[in-house]
Amino acid sequence: MLKRIKRRYLALAVDSAGVFDSREFMDAVWGAVGKLYGEYGASKSRLTMIDYDAEQGFAVIRVSLVAVDMVRAALASMTRIGNKPVAVHVASVSGTIKALYDKTKR
Repeated sequence: MLKRIKRRYLALAVDSAGVFDSREFMDAVWGAVGKLYGEYGASKSRLTMIDYDAEQGFAVIRVSLVAVDMVRAALASMTRIGNKPVAVHVASVSGTIKALYDKTKR
């Protein structure tokens, strides 16, 4: 019998002077995880974009429970997207999307 994969949802605050589309942002996140942990670590993370608002600098991503700490470290290591400086902060972590939006008041 297959074991169910547990997931967590991360609310991210994206601080930057530039504006990025969701594709650029996720490519940068995947790149940061891959740079720190390689392809094997990136595959364990099972990253998925749930929501992204470039104007407000807010994003929600889904991550495997076993890789939450890995992804948090990778997000903290991000300093640039393209040639624009950026800082990504984890605002909240939750087991469900509804609880995450309740915590962040969105």
